Amino acid sequence: MKPWTRRFIQRWLITGFFAFALVVLLGNRWVINSTDAYIYKDWALMPDNEVGVVLGTSKYMQNGKPSPEFQGRIDAAAELYQNGKIKHIIVSGANPDETYNEPRAMRKALIKQGVPDNAITMDFAGFRTFDSIVRAREVFGLRQFTVITQRYHSYRAVFLGRKMGMKVVAYIARATSDGGYGTRNPPREIFARVKAILDVFLLSTQPKFLGEPEKIELAPDASDT
Repeated sequence: MKPWTRRFIQRWLITGFFAFALVVLLGNRWVINSTDAYIYKDWALMPDNEVGVVLGTSKYMQNGKPSPEFQGRIDAAAELYQNGKIKHIIVSGANPDETYNEPRAMRKALIKQGVPDNAITMDFAGFRTFDSIVRAREVFGLRQFTVITQRYHSYRAVFLGRKMGMKVVAYIARATSDGGYGTRNPPREIFARVKAILDVFLLSTQPKFLGEPEKIELAPDASDT
């Protein structure tokens, strides 16, 4: 390869790298800045919604220990329910085989926290965040709801919901074993935010599985009984 050809290729590679990095940076700032006002750490300041959607995650970490993120989402969902900020909970996650079932694990954990069984609906087709948000609207008929997940994840979830015309807010779940909220911002999430923009505006992405509409039956308030 001639020297001038090598230099030309190197310049294009460098230019391409910086262009890609700029797109990722600007995409992330857009997702975060446009959703920050709808993300809450204090339940008392949140708007009331009839339904909360807990986004799925594994009950255990790769080392086999209990996942603080899983427990944080369960604690947050139970807290909102017990304080009357939501009346019903959808647990949305993946269940690829008999040994791994996020919705069932979340439902079981919520019941242990005192949430009644009839106030929980399992969504077994929440294979990814996009699917969970779309199915909340198309399958469960929701036009506004509260997402329950960790801070880093909440920006993308709220962005997807808001850009698809729903009034979505998020409640931040704790993320660490000592009860803290954490500052982790996984590299995967940085790129997932850019993918969310593409899903909504360019790719016409559809959920892996949509299915038939399913009506949410709200449990009666304790004050009504």
